[in-house]
Amino acid sequence: MMDRRKALKNMGLAMGYTIATPTLISIMQSCKGETVATWTPEFLTPAEGGVLTKLVDVILPKTETPSASEVQVDIFIDKFANDVMKKEEQDFFRMAMGKFTDKALMDSGKSDVEDLTVEDLEPVLAAALKNTKEDEAEMFESITSYTEAVAEGKEATLDDGTSRFAFANNLRGLTIWGYKTSEYVGEEVLAYLPVPGEYIACADTQELTEGKAWSL
Repeated sequence: MMDRRKALKNMGLAMGYTIATPTLISIMQSCKGETVATWTPEFLTPAEGGVLTKLVDVILPKTETPSASEVQVDIFIDKFANDVMKKEEQDFFRMAMGKFTDKALMDSGKSDVEDLTVEDLEPVLAAALKNTKEDEAEMFESITSYTEAVAEGKEATLDDGTSRFAFANNLRGLTIWGYKTSEYVGEEVLAYLPVPGEYIACADTQELTEGKAWSL
């Protein structure tokens, strides 16, 4: 498995979303008072929130650092969807997640989303993300055509496999982004300076931060 710090360093903020830093910080701070026991999703249903929690921990499980849900990435994603995503993005997220959970229900023989376990969800996530570069390029083209048609008020459909890929790929990006932005990871996993210090123009990251990416 790729080293967690290296994965975070390589991902950066290339998630396809643009959001002002004060807004992002506000969302992250609003997650601090929540706990798994008391968290009630604002955007998703409670059952979907349970699925979200399981999935973010499949993407970033507990290792030498906390799991994604332990630093409240699931809460962050729900708040981000509720407070930042545009209406069409929210509708797309809901639609794609529905296709994903439908597949997990069908494969597991279960009827209720709240009954889905990590063992039911993990193979669907892995399959959705296991594509060739050529397949991904075709799916991204389909997604673009779909979203453009919806924006123009036209009838549009997206096949189930592409919908599941869209959800899984988007969730993976949001999970890593939210994890990297969390207070714990920002201070304990990434290189962190509470107050900017000495400016060193010619030095590599290994020398300056022992290879760690800078915290936001």
